[in-house]
Amino acid sequence: MKSKTLSSVNRRKFLRSAGSLWLLSVTPVGALAAATASSIVAVRVWPAEDYTRVTIEHKGMVKFTQSVVHNPERLVVDIEGIELNSVLKSLGDKVGPNDPYIRQLRAANYKPGVVRLVMDLKGEVAPQVFNLPPVGDYQSRLVMDIYPTVPTDPLMQLVSAKQPATTPPKDVAKAEISKPEVIKPAPEKPMVAEKPVVSEPEPAPKFAEKSPEPASKPGKKSGRMVTIMLDPGHGGEDPGAIGARGSMEKNVTLSIARRLRERIESDPNMRAALTRDGDFFVPLGTRVQKARKAKADLFVSIHADAWIKPEARGSSVFVLSEKGASSAAARYLAQKENEADKVGGVNFTVSDPHLARTLMDLTQTATQNDSMRLGKSVLGNLGSVNALHKSSVEQAGFAVLKAPDIPSVLIETAFISNPEEEKRLNDEEYQDKLAEAIMRGIRQYLARNPVQTGSRSG
Repeated sequence: MKSKTLSSVNRRKFLRSAGSLWLLSVTPVGALAAATASSIVAVRVWPAEDYTRVTIEHKGMVKFTQSVVHNPERLVVDIEGIELNSVLKSLGDKVGPNDPYIRQLRAANYKPGVVRLVMDLKGEVAPQVFNLPPVGDYQSRLVMDIYPTVPTDPLMQLVSAKQPATTPPKDVAKAEISKPEVIKPAPEKPMVAEKPVVSEPEPAPKFAEKSPEPASKPGKKSGRMVTIMLDPGHGGEDPGAIGARGSMEKNVTLSIARRLRERIESDPNMRAALTRDGDFFVPLGTRVQKARKAKADLFVSIHADAWIKPEARGSSVFVLSEKGASSAAARYLAQKENEADKVGGVNFTVSDPHLARTLMDLTQTATQNDSMRLGKSVLGNLGSVNALHKSSVEQAGFAVLKAPDIPSVLIETAFISNPEEEKRLNDEEYQDKLAEAIMRGIRQYLARNPVQTGSRSG
């Protein structure tokens, strides 16, 4: 009986195998490809002066080949393992007329199992095409970054922006220069991560000493120009923290940074630049690199904190630590912020030796001391606008603060996960108060620690 049972099992296995082989022999190759094709989840386009990003989010794995065609300029990407559906067909509709690099984009079936994307370009570009694995609420992503062949120079932008305005000829004045249109996609799902236990907010510190006068009075030029790089956290594919009402950290930080820039630019002895002035993603290392290329004297990164419990509240200021975080919460926050590159999407196959040296050279103690002084000055002034989450400047290994020769601070303006603070973070008047408090902190720091003539920028 036992041998008969085994024989019956073997017969069934043989019949199943034979049936599978028969199905393979009669199924068209195209149908097999369609059955295993990756399903498209979403498509997004992020135009900006720095570069334009095109993202295809999908389930499964895809392979691609790319080529650049000249006269006229085109980028051709053949994608193996996806199906042409209505979502992918809509990709061309997301390219606006004011996109700085892409004229139009179209997708079509090239051959069974392969979709061809043709990107008509407005000039020569330096494209980067790469795959990203799933992370957070994102599935796999195929990313096409369209960079200009000659990147913009942050320092030249600053110099030209601070020049006195002159009246152009009439024929030139009539011409309007259009700015890149930022196309806002549908809001992504909130990305909530657990954090260690947070202590209750501490009262604002009492500063007994009298606040010094500003380093320079508005309207009177003295000394050399002080350059400040403002860094609105997150952007583009990386929304940052998301409040219960749907407020995105990337939008709040950009608005506050722009208001702070206005105040800095109103001082004839200061000038400000933004690591991003639109809704697009900037890698952490690139933010540091922009500050160094602009010969910045100070680096101020602006964020809005989040927590799994809505009770957490208050403002915080952080500086870089080489010896470990000052608290478990600071360590966690640094880890979370440093993961922005994974969420935003960085092409890790492209290396920059100069940038690598910059991020590794962390031996300048003087810069660390100046960062702490700047942090204390800003934190003290934030205490007049909002409760302080911690009464002292905290330290952790934030990647965005690793410029070896620029005093750098990271400001958590408030908790966007706190309903009350989320509401205030979206209030223009409150954003002005935050910007004004940060500005006072910068002025007081410069009054005590004036920049040296001949150092950094001219």
